[in-house]
Amino acid sequence: MPLQELKKFASDAPCPIRDVLDRIGDQWSVLVLLTLRPGTRRFNELMREIGDISKQMLSRTLKRLEQDGFITRTVYPEVPPRVEYSLTELGHSFLEPMRALVAWADQNHRTISEARERYRGGN
Repeated sequence: MPLQELKKFASDAPCPIRDVLDRIGDQWSVLVLLTLRPGTRRFNELMREIGDISKQMLSRTLKRLEQDGFITRTVYPEVPPRVEYSLTELGHSFLEPMRALVAWADQNHRTISEARERYRGGN
């Protein structure tokens, strides 16, 4: 996309690129989406699989992803209530370009880390 078009988006409210990246670019959203890729999970399963996320942060992240249409939340009328989370079609479609980004990050992490070290050494 040409720079002029990107600048036009910046003057419109809200910028689609910034709006989406702000939501999925946080620390936890991509991990939650990747954890749901194999299939439906319950809250505690997500907690265990992700590991170092707090209950509050997982709950907040799930609500935001549901609000944006990346996941669905299904509540079953049982005692105690059973709640399951799964990817929507939008969530699955997001994982395609995300896999490419994850692969790129994995391939280039060492180079980026080395550049950071060189920068710190020169400043």
